[in-house]
Amino acid sequence: MDVARVDFYIGLSLAVSSSLFIGASFILKKKGLLRLASKGSTRAGQGGYAYLKEGLWWAGLISMGAGEAANFAAYAFAPATLVTPLGALSVLVSAVLSSYFLNERLNVHGKIGCLLCVLGSTVMVVHAPQEEEVASLSVMAEKLKDPGFIVFAVCVVGSSLVLIFVVAPRFGQKNVLVYILICSVIGSLSVSCVKGLGIGIKELFSGTAVLREPLFWCLVVCLVVCVSIQISYLNKALDIFNTSIVTPIYYVFFTTSVMACSAILFKEWLSMSTNAVVGTISGFLTIVLGIFLLHAFKDITFSWDSLPLYLTKGPQGIQWSARAYMAVHGQDGLTGEEGKPC
Repeated sequence: MDVARVDFYIGLSLAVSSSLFIGASFILKKKGLLRLASKGSTRAGQGGYAYLKEGLWWAGLISMGAGEAANFAAYAFAPATLVTPLGALSVLVSAVLSSYFLNERLNVHGKIGCLLCVLGSTVMVVHAPQEEEVASLSVMAEKLKDPGFIVFAVCVVGSSLVLIFVVAPRFGQKNVLVYILICSVIGSLSVSCVKGLGIGIKELFSGTAVLREPLFWCLVVCLVVCVSIQISYLNKALDIFNTSIVTPIYYVFFTTSVMACSAILFKEWLSMSTNAVVGTISGFLTIVLGIFLLHAFKDITFSWDSLPLYLTKGPQGIQWSARAYMAVHGQDGLTGEEGKPC
């Protein structure tokens, strides 16, 4: 087996491991926050920081850190077109674990959604854009000076400040999108910092004195600030809203923000064919559809055993199907003469 193939499988393993760790981290954090709420501690959504003393929350944080580290390492062995789409697997892991540990039911719609997420990830792996090669921090610095990226960064920072200081105090505890938008738009900058630091670390191992480069330390500071903001507002979202709602919405907005930032910073879309562009967009939309099915109908009691009742048409056609739906839910008074459906 050649070196390239070994690197490919190492990268694939790291990417899958990353999704497992990150998916589990949401569950551990939520369990920790629920435990604190049961003790009467000030909730994170109300500005409390008691979760810093909760072991389960720290386990979730460590799990997420391990996942992010594995994801970071995966980029060193496998192409970004393989690593990035596999982030959707963390949503599936979170959904499955939620059904076991948080009593959040996964019905037929959710299972179909899981399959669509896998299908969409596969399509994106085949068609996703390749990043433009950046071999050194000096090249990265030139890209960061690009007017298009500067405008994007200013818009991200400006919109984040508005969301944090104007929108969040008024609507943060009522609308799930507020806190998630803050995490997502800030996340696009944190990913750029991670990519830049990855380049710097590679140069460091090759003998280049990158620790003397101001850009390296600027990226470190920016990464710490961005990640701190993301952790804080993601905790607030998880504390107030259902995990099965927070996780998929966060994935969609975060992935969209990162794709936009990557396209502007590395300009990889300019070299893509029409088929590749359509394939990438189609794969991403398929994942979004899968995530929608996974969580939009999560409260509907619908299983494979009840499917024949929904599809069967009696003397009254569609009306019978509606009554069959109620029968599945244990409603009384739905049978007529000789026990037949009314």
